[in-house]
Amino acid sequence: MLKKKDLYNVAVMGATGAVGGQFISILEERTFPVKEIKLLASERSKGKALKFKNESYPVEMLGHKSFRGIDIVLASAGASRSLEFLPSAVKAGAVCVDNSSAFRTDKDVPLVVPEVNPSRIENHKGIIANPNCSTIQAVVALWPLHKAARIKRMVVSTYQSVSGAGQKNILELEKQSETVNKVVDSWMIGSHAVDKFLIKEFPYQIAFNLIPQIDIFLDNAYTKEEMKLVNETRKIMEDDSIGITATCVRVPVFFAHSESINIETEKKLTPQEAIKILSKSPGVVVVDDPANHRYPMPLDAEGRNEVFVGRIREDESVENGLNLWVVSDNLRKGAALNAIQIAELLIKHA
Repeated sequence: MLKKKDLYNVAVMGATGAVGGQFISILEERTFPVKEIKLLASERSKGKALKFKNESYPVEMLGHKSFRGIDIVLASAGASRSLEFLPSAVKAGAVCVDNSSAFRTDKDVPLVVPEVNPSRIENHKGIIANPNCSTIQAVVALWPLHKAARIKRMVVSTYQSVSGAGQKNILELEKQSETVNKVVDSWMIGSHAVDKFLIKEFPYQIAFNLIPQIDIFLDNAYTKEEMKLVNETRKIMEDDSIGITATCVRVPVFFAHSESINIETEKKLTPQEAIKILSKSPGVVVVDDPANHRYPMPLDAEGRNEVFVGRIREDESVENGLNLWVVSDNLRKGAALNAIQIAELLIKHA
């Protein structure tokens, strides 16, 4: 368990990555009680330095002895590194909040979204899992409605930005977009506008395209990303009876994921009742004014901490159905912010 202190030694694992950068930024923004910060990354980042509170800190190579004297580890270095190194961090006395998929389905590891199941942190054994980005924003929006009317079934279609795949993928979209813009006058927009050597991180051109595959395909023909959303949602909401199906799509947007969510509830909820409930829910901002063309969009969510919900309307094909459009910055609430909120809960209950 975390010991009560005025200030804490914090290690950021994967500090040079997209989420790692957000960890550092949000720790500073929220005036997190940091005594000392240690920035950890792979050997590729050796020699780099990053700023925290206007001071420059060297990036250290991640190793099993990196966690001496550390109280809290914020990890986003991939599942394999979490599996390899976080047990050493726990052994050294640290409490770890892991943003990878390594421990999310482990029955002994809490999977936490502070707006939904904050009490689950009490059962940790040194590691708390941060859910997948698409799962986090979905459950923040759905949990208040589930409490009010119990969701029986949901259909989720996600439109996920390239930043969810990492910094290299952001650069790939940028370079491909520049290439397409150069040939726009020659009507070459499409799958042949980008040279094959610019297609590295994604299986196909992502600029001006959609790819209906995120992560690998499983035996059931769903992708791993889709099943993460299914399994993690049930675990967080503690209800395995909810019917969930998902389709996850990568879109040419730099930041913020969008989701079209259809829910069927036991109790009737009108759109007006849903808006009233969500307007009072922590972490949620309702943007729902179709008459004035106001609804959540990735551009508006970028750099923001909230989960934005709009296009709330009745599903006229079923008795108790609603449609929602949910947007959130995947690097912030979908990753770094949620992890730091978990760390803040740990401090609160220390």
